[in-house]
Amino acid sequence: MPVSRRNFIHAIGAAGGYSAAFTAMQALGLLTPSTAFAGAPPDLAKGGGGKGAKVVILGAGVAGMAAAWELGKAGYDCTILEARARTGGRVWTVRKDDAIEMTDGSRQVCQFDEGQYMNAGAARLPSHHQIVLGYCRELGVELEVEVNSSRSALLLNPEANGGKPIQMRTAINDTRGHVSELLAKAINTGALDQDLTPQDKERMVAFLKTYGDLSPDLFYKGSERAGLKTEPGAGREVGTPHDPLDMSVLLDENLWNGVLFEEVIDMQATMFQPKGGMDAIPHAFAKALGPRIIKRRCEVRQIRKTGKGVKVVYRDMVAKADMTIEADYCISTIPLPVLAKIDADFSPAYKAAIARTPYRDSIKIAWQAPRFWEGPKYQIYGGLSFVKGPSNMVWYPSYGLHSKTGVILGCYTGGPGAAEMMKMSRPAQIEHTRKVIEAMHPGCGQLLEKPLQVQWAAVPHTLGIGVGWASDDEPDYHLLGQPDGPIHFAGEYLSHVGAWQEGAIRAAHRAIVMLDAQHRKAQPVTAQRVI
Repeated sequence: MPVSRRNFIHAIGAAGGYSAAFTAMQALGLLTPSTAFAGAPPDLAKGGGGKGAKVVILGAGVAGMAAAWELGKAGYDCTILEARARTGGRVWTVRKDDAIEMTDGSRQVCQFDEGQYMNAGAARLPSHHQIVLGYCRELGVELEVEVNSSRSALLLNPEANGGKPIQMRTAINDTRGHVSELLAKAINTGALDQDLTPQDKERMVAFLKTYGDLSPDLFYKGSERAGLKTEPGAGREVGTPHDPLDMSVLLDENLWNGVLFEEVIDMQATMFQPKGGMDAIPHAFAKALGPRIIKRRCEVRQIRKTGKGVKVVYRDMVAKADMTIEADYCISTIPLPVLAKIDADFSPAYKAAIARTPYRDSIKIAWQAPRFWEGPKYQIYGGLSFVKGPSNMVWYPSYGLHSKTGVILGCYTGGPGAAEMMKMSRPAQIEHTRKVIEAMHPGCGQLLEKPLQVQWAAVPHTLGIGVGWASDDEPDYHLLGQPDGPIHFAGEYLSHVGAWQEGAIRAAHRAIVMLDAQHRKAQPVTAQRVI
């Protein structure tokens, strides 16, 4: 059957990932360079139109604090009400003596050593998320590289390869080699003659020889790219590559999401993390805004529209008293499952949309352990190993390399994986991850200690890790993206970026632009400044 040039490129991409398709398209002269997006916050300050207007912001996550920061530059008088004692929302770093309290009444206390931490929520910053990285520059948040992928990491399907893990470099490069051999043979036997010119055929075979490390006769016989059976040394110590895995073994692994993980646009190097924990970002926002703006331990009980704006009743958990704040406008960044439980006079369509919006669950389980993964046997410095099963992955820390201990994630899962994990008790979940790490690193399961589990659907004031829209064109998405009178909405659920800090902040920026336009429109013409 003839294969079109487009299908040919798609086949390469499906087998070898984005980088393979990218290189193939370059070889065929089909690709032109692209430019990266470098966003910037909206500049409301030059108009000064917010002077005297009051805004109450519900929630001191990064969306709420970014909104207050930018509105403050334009002269708006902002107050943030935050139910927790901490800022950050789903940007939450857990350290020694921190408590993890769930809606089921359970309580865990972190016993990690000083200097160790678990990013229970947000844990990495892609280099193309320039809005959040811009705030790191502006607020002085020091960053370091987050090692998001390692070719020394492992793939484990307990039902394949005799239950033995496969190194990432082996899976990736043996797959490249086998697929390159098949495509080169297909080209040379004329299978693509109707869709590739003679010059294209010649160039593609040359590309496949290099890409797949094929022998001169176009066979894949193994490659040092896939790992070495013996390391090179001095004298006569010549390195020899592993014997290649059969393609049938690689297909049986059923771990292609893990193999192609680093090709996902939001997972590509270079990735970053703040030094000392992701909560350095909300801490920097909170320091810049100050306690006059951020009111902690203030739980919203009621939201009402008034003829002049909004009225919010909240419980001050420190004073143990109900308080009321009135403002011209409100921005709610409260996660929708929590907002749905608050007494509010939203318009019926908004109330219905808030109530029916689904949120996804996510579970992380962390252990402290000696850094066995960095030793000579495994040589894993950061990155993720993947496992077929509900726990999904093992995630190695990128900080404190070669120090005594580190925090390793034995589970980071969502969707069906989280649902499967929740069929187990918390102790059973924790023990499951010990067994997964033992299967990947035999003899090391016994070294794991001080486990912690976070289930986001059970985290108070959050009740989920992120929205679960069925598509990017949900009617409720578009409705909630518009204000309900003086009440605006912002958060990760109103961006196409997904459950990233970048998405939450972009949604906040969009909300404040609409709020500012709404405010300017409401002002008398004589009071408006010419911009």
